[in-house]
Amino acid sequence: MNEDYDVVIAGAGPAGGQCARDLAARGYDVVVLETEAEDEFPKQSNKSTAGTFPSMMASFGIPDDVVQQFTETVVLESPNAYYIQEQPGAVLDFGKFKRFLVEDSREAGAEYRFSSRATAPIIEGGEPVGVTYNGSEEIYADIVIDATGPAAPIAKKLDVSDLKRENHAIGIEYELEGIDIDHPGFADLNDAMMLRLDHDIAPGGYSWIFHTGEDTAKVGVCYIQNESHSQYGRDNFSIDDYLQHWIDTDPRFENAERIEGRQHRGSAHIQLPGQIHTDRFMAIGDTVPTVDPLWGEGIHTCMKSGRAAAIAADSCLKHGQIEPTAENLEVYDTLWHRDVAPNVDTRLLMTHLLYLASNDRYDKLMADLNRLDNDTLANANKGSKRAIMKLLGVRDLSLVAQVLRKRRNW
Repeated sequence: MNEDYDVVIAGAGPAGGQCARDLAARGYDVVVLETEAEDEFPKQSNKSTAGTFPSMMASFGIPDDVVQQFTETVVLESPNAYYIQEQPGAVLDFGKFKRFLVEDSREAGAEYRFSSRATAPIIEGGEPVGVTYNGSEEIYADIVIDATGPAAPIAKKLDVSDLKRENHAIGIEYELEGIDIDHPGFADLNDAMMLRLDHDIAPGGYSWIFHTGEDTAKVGVCYIQNESHSQYGRDNFSIDDYLQHWIDTDPRFENAERIEGRQHRGSAHIQLPGQIHTDRFMAIGDTVPTVDPLWGEGIHTCMKSGRAAAIAADSCLKHGQIEPTAENLEVYDTLWHRDVAPNVDTRLLMTHLLYLASNDRYDKLMADLNRLDNDTLANANKGSKRAIMKLLGVRDLSLVAQVLRKRRNW
């Protein structure tokens, strides 16, 4: 096997797979190291709720056959209210989606090495020139990319990763059948992606029901162990306990049963990014905090980060005399902040406000959203300070002050 490539990528998730697709399509020699065995892929890393939007499907040429269900609305729930907004979406079969990225990039010329756990960068002259994997195996490349997610074995050893434990969000999801999708007293969840803000179910986070057809859905819980988790959390409750508690107490799940083999666990960091590249190296996907901080959508942002890294690599590699130094790879940082996560600072502020608000405030938020025009939430979600101010009142001043005091730790 060849051991000298233009680019080596650690991790075959949405970011790594898309980066490989783009680089292979440009004719570069690219190899992807993936920890899992090929015949099981992606068993351990099949962790995403996989809710996304048509803009991602169109932008990256994703086929419809990886979609479990196309949706028509987004529903926000609080303990005693809800808000419905028309918004086309798609709930993906995450395993099929990841396998498509592998197959498509292979057809373009990318090489994949499964059962290959990246462990550290190879350093020569103070710069990364390759990756060690499976202990003593070595592979060399002009550019090294870490797309392994929070594990970040290469980024951490290069002092690029700055993922903080207190910003670590964890999640669990079951796929259920027998759900009452349109139960009296709740919003109709047919062809909908629903997010629920309720500290009794997800203290310091949120829960969800994503319809996947007929009486089936993805149902999950995600939270950060923040102040709200400390205030509202139950003693000795694990994240599994919270999800089971919701299933046991919500009437929509009275006759629901788990679909065998369809359980997913995952994690990501909700924080501002720090350094994301250095000489001959870029960190992409959830190796950087790339997940949407507000609603947890990570597929589209990860794909965009993979594409941004491919563009940066191409800007150096297409001119044989341009070294991929940190300065020459600066375009990746620029594209990340412009295209991957614009207004991330403001959106992170709104995220912390949401997670730390009370259940009563969540009910008031639903009332406000139903009162205001439909563009308010969309604009606030994009980071518009004017739209965010429409959703805040005098009663929120102490909460805003609390969050601002925390900013030094972001």
